[in-house]
Amino acid sequence: MTSSTDGTDGNGATANTIDIGGILALLPHRYPLLLVDRVVSYETDTSIHAVKGVTMNEQFFQGHFPGRPIMPGVLQIEALAQAAGVLAMQSLREKDPESGSGKLVYFMAIENAKFRKPVEPGCLLDLHVDIVQNKGRVCKFKGQAKVDGAVVSECSFTAMIADAPAG
Repeated sequence: MTSSTDGTDGNGATANTIDIGGILALLPHRYPLLLVDRVVSYETDTSIHAVKGVTMNEQFFQGHFPGRPIMPGVLQIEALAQAAGVLAMQSLREKDPESGSGKLVYFMAIENAKFRKPVEPGCLLDLHVDIVQNKGRVCKFKGQAKVDGAVVSECSFTAMIADAPAG
């Protein structure tokens, strides 16, 4: 990893952490659907620990559920998938800085999704994702979302790295 004068690699990554600027450089997602705030640590081609600060300002809390705001489980799974996308794209860029340009990570399958506890405003959602199998452009992942060390949701999923549509 090449470092710049500010201690980053120019994409917001430093010492196996990635800040929001680096995440924005790796993922096409933007507000209100960007669900990863920071990467605490990652090991290239192996695993990632990212976080999402869940706040009452989230758009989905307006309707899920008024009077008892709960983060939808499907968005917890999306947050895990975005963390996996960060890991996949950062791993590609470390091997070849040009190889990650113009690529997207697409869901192919979600399996064994389980939702254990509600996630409410004020929680720090810890996103832990491991690569279970890597076949080049197609990877299988296992992810767990935790709050205060307790698993709140988990799943296995498959994703594919592909070229972004022309245009």
